[in-house]
Amino acid sequence: MRNRHVVVKPVACLLTFVFCYFNVLWAPAQAALVTTAQTMQASENEVVRARLHVLLARADVSERLESWGVDPAEARARVDTLTAEELEELAAHMEELPAGSGSLAVVAVVLLIAFLVILLTDIMGYTNIFTFTR
Repeated sequence: MRNRHVVVKPVACLLTFVFCYFNVLWAPAQAALVTTAQTMQASENEVVRARLHVLLARADVSERLESWGVDPAEARARVDTLTAEELEELAAHMEELPAGSGSLAVVAVVLLIAFLVILLTDIMGYTNIFTFTR
């Protein structure tokens, strides 16, 4: 019985020291609820940041920045440091700015695809829209 106490007491002291040491050294994990809005906001910020990186990678944008005296690499680095509020404001302004050309081409392609789908379904006999397919 005496031999058992000789072994158990140092092992218990060692285990107490190890548990206390690891508890102080590594704090326990903290958990909190994350709302859907916070998750969506974070993903929207990353989408805006990615759009800005794609925009800054274009040659014409880089040339324009250089003509203004701004280094494109510095502009990309600044995009990475934007806060969530700045990204929201920038995204709102990006939507308000003119989109440029190409919208007519997109509409034409969509209409062409819709026509081809309707034509194909009419040829296969699923619809009865065009008289020239019979």
